[in-house]
Amino acid sequence: MHSSGPPRTVLPAEADSTNDALRQALAATPDDRRTRVAAVVVANPRSLNAWAALGSLGRDEIERYAAFRVGYHRGLDALRANGWRGSGYVRWADETNRGFLRCLRGLQQMAAAIGELDEAERIAVFIQQLDPSGVPSDG
Repeated sequence: MHSSGPPRTVLPAEADSTNDALRQALAATPDDRRTRVAAVVVANPRSLNAWAALGSLGRDEIERYAAFRVGYHRGLDALRANGWRGSGYVRWADETNRGFLRCLRGLQQMAAAIGELDEAERIAVFIQQLDPSGVPSDG
């Protein structure tokens, strides 16, 4: 049976070793957490979960914006490599998509924070197109 509607893209799971390293880095003391997460990003530059975590730990809005933007672009590359052709669903319900969606949501929030309101609005529309059921702002 053929399903109607836009196609749905699901990113592959990140390596267990990357996820373990990120969990350990996030469990570090607050003074060490950002440095340890940055080390995970250096070791695993394609990890969308690590970029999202680094964005969340940025020292200021511009650093956060930059990390989320890199994660967003890495995520677009990953989506395209997995069959996404510029439209269709990328759902929060698929856990492996959450790193990308966190980067996208973070980028939207930081764009708004630095006054890039047109960018923030475009991203909000994009998020709604990717997952009409919603992406949690604190997810």
